[in-house]
Amino acid sequence: MTSMDRRGKDDELLSPSNSLLTIIDYQPLQVNSIGSMKHADLIVNATMVAKVAKLYKLPIVLTTVRANGKAENDTIPSIKKVVGDFHPSYDRTSINAWEDKEYNKAVKAPNRKKIIIIALWTEACLTFPTLDAIKEGYEVYPVVDAVGGTSTIAHETALRRLEQAGAHLITIPQMLCELQRDWNRTETVTGFNKLMTENGGFIPM
Repeated sequence: MTSMDRRGKDDELLSPSNSLLTIIDYQPLQVNSIGSMKHADLIVNATMVAKVAKLYKLPIVLTTVRANGKAENDTIPSIKKVVGDFHPSYDRTSINAWEDKEYNKAVKAPNRKKIIIIALWTEACLTFPTLDAIKEGYEVYPVVDAVGGTSTIAHETALRRLEQAGAHLITIPQMLCELQRDWNRTETVTGFNKLMTENGGFIPM
């Protein structure tokens, strides 16, 4: 059995060479305001997304809103620990991250058309940049089991709006399997198996 050659940047599916991850506003205040998912589950799942991106060496663009350099307003420690200090964090005043010049430039810099995105809240900080990115020709992949809204109906309504606009909704296991794709990618098999079994598996929404 012989696998085909790995596809390049024109791959229709997510791959380590054509995708990036952006993490928007996983700050204590935002996490504590989520009403569509248990806060502990949200933190575990969002941190898992960051670990997947790190395993496959995706560019990561991290941003906060109105953190103002204060530690208690910064990205939650579990995500910061995974992402590391070598990834700069862009603090904004705009609710829509796409309207922040530094953030916008950082997302476009790797020249990758597939944007994997997690953000709080679903109905605002996930929705607005996703719609803008799609309008500019990007393919956007919200990870639905790692995002949350102020209520279940707010979360679900926002996801419907995004899907209708052309966003590609995915889950963490789908993201992980799509990036791995072939057991011939031996350099990430051990990490793949570890993530698949970490914490007893993935926490459902």
